[in-house]
Amino acid sequence: MAQIEIISGPREGLQVELPDGVAITMGRSEDTDLPLHDDVVSGHHAEIRSHNGQWQFIDLDSTNGSMVNGEDVKEYALSDGDVIEMGETRIRFSNGTAAPAPTEAAPAPAPEVKRKKETLSSADAEAAALAEAQANPDDIALVRHMKERTELIRREVGKVIVGQQEVLEQILMCIVANGHALLIGLPGLAKTLTVRTLASVMNLKFKRVQFTPDLMPTDIIGTDVLETDRATGEKNFRFLKGPIFCHLLLADEINRTPPKTQAALLEAMQEKCVTAGNTTYELEAPFFVLATQNPIEQEGTYPLPEAQLDRFMFNIWVDYPEEHEEEAIVGATTGGSLADVKPVMTREEILQLQAIARKVPVSDHVIKYAIRLVRSTRPSLPGALESTKSYISTGAGPRAGQYLVLAAKARAILEGRIHVSCNDIRRAAVPVLRHRILTNFTADSEGKTPLSLVEELIKQVPEPSEKDYAASA
Repeated sequence: MAQIEIISGPREGLQVELPDGVAITMGRSEDTDLPLHDDVVSGHHAEIRSHNGQWQFIDLDSTNGSMVNGEDVKEYALSDGDVIEMGETRIRFSNGTAAPAPTEAAPAPAPEVKRKKETLSSADAEAAALAEAQANPDDIALVRHMKERTELIRREVGKVIVGQQEVLEQILMCIVANGHALLIGLPGLAKTLTVRTLASVMNLKFKRVQFTPDLMPTDIIGTDVLETDRATGEKNFRFLKGPIFCHLLLADEINRTPPKTQAALLEAMQEKCVTAGNTTYELEAPFFVLATQNPIEQEGTYPLPEAQLDRFMFNIWVDYPEEHEEEAIVGATTGGSLADVKPVMTREEILQLQAIARKVPVSDHVIKYAIRLVRSTRPSLPGALESTKSYISTGAGPRAGQYLVLAAKARAILEGRIHVSCNDIRRAAVPVLRHRILTNFTADSEGKTPLSLVEELIKQVPEPSEKDYAASA
């Protein structure tokens, strides 16, 4: 009989027999057939099932994805000795004793399994190898160890924040890609605590500004003050820096302040500098803006204009925790003080990672897929998908394609890879595109949201094929 054995992770050592003809679901939730007790995996992460004598591993559209034998997979036909990786959990599959083959008729062939495996062309592989050969050895070493460093960051943040692994991953992608993020979530979901904890773990100077209707631009940027030299009696203006002079700025409830103050962030976000009077002041790198919004209460708010929304690389949705996570949160926060976290990175390493992200090679195949996905959001283009023409009034601009590729590079680096795949593009598509498409009245009346439309596009838009390259030749 086939069986699986957890060889690392929270349930290391557990062995489970797999009866023929059944399906075993695995994940973080207790209602799965095999709860993994692993905060990095999704609630219902994956499934193992038997079909015509062939065991298959199927990823259930998990947040962090799955790997078999070190390769990203969506579906995979398992063989004896294969190792499955989900979050911090590694599982070895054993086929057991094979049943004798029937003599009367050949067994039905196993269904074809689609494996979303990205392969580089020979030219792209040579370019990637050349880029690695010409790269600084310190850069290569940093990327190779980044997967372990990412897990260490997750563990340190996990001392204070329970769950929210997808939120943490997307914030890390923004930091590596040198972008900014807008966090959308109800009050009490630990948005501020997550950002503050991450700043401590990454050794970044952190400032928080509570945006209110009476907040002025000078309250963020700073202002000139008149000082008198007691020795000479001369009067001079001196610039007092505002809270924007930091590495990680949390703009709490950014939609509660008037547009004039919101616009004070635009120059800082795009140019990494601020202007006061006739003087321009450079902001110390790295610099990130993480802004929060309440998605429900809109009375007395000032919605961000599209131009400013487009400056945010990611729109990150912060959702309710799972039941067992909420129990752990209440137990941890009502019993004593929060755990102390220790820095695991330096400012210099973050700057180095940002520089590496620009050097990571990307194949034409991946770029073509990213652009195809962005252009599929535009209803006015010839050949637009039916769902796009029916539900979207305005599609994403070219900056969306830039951010998709940069986010994919950042995800590859966080996993210790120098190879960017189409799966990386898909993982970044929702937070990059969600706030860059505008729905029409039909979509609103039928309950179609930007999130659901982006998810539909991910399913409908295929990766480029040989025909696409032949047509462009």
